Amino acid sequence: MAWIVLTTAALIDVAMAVALKYTDGWTRFWPSLLGLLFANAAIYLLTHSLKTLPVGTAFAVFTGIGAIGITLIGILHFQESASPARLLSIALILTGIVALKLLKA
Repeated sequence: MAWIVLTTAALIDVAMAVALKYTDGWTRFWPSLLGLLFANAAIYLLTHSLKTLPVGTAFAVFTGIGAIGITLIGILHFQESASPARLLSIALILTGIVALKLLKA
C-alpha cells in the first residue's frame, strides 16, 4: 500500500509542476492556488508512505517519478527537446526506480 501512496504522491507532484508552469511567476491566481494545493497533497502522501518505506528509497522514487513525468509532459505538451541523450537519461532514472523497488533498498 505504501508504494501506491508514494506513486500517487509523485503523480500529484507532476500535476503541481504543470500548474506552476501556468502561474506566470505567481501572478495568476488559480494556477498558483492549484500548484500550492498539489504541493501540499504530494508532501502529505509522501509523509504517509514514509511510515513504511525507507526515506532514501521513497524520496529517490518520488523525485524520479516526478522528473520522468514532468519531462515527458514537457516533451509531449510543451514541445521541449526529445533528444536521444534526454530520452536515455529518462531511461536511466526509470532503471534506478525499478532497481530500488525490486531490491526494496
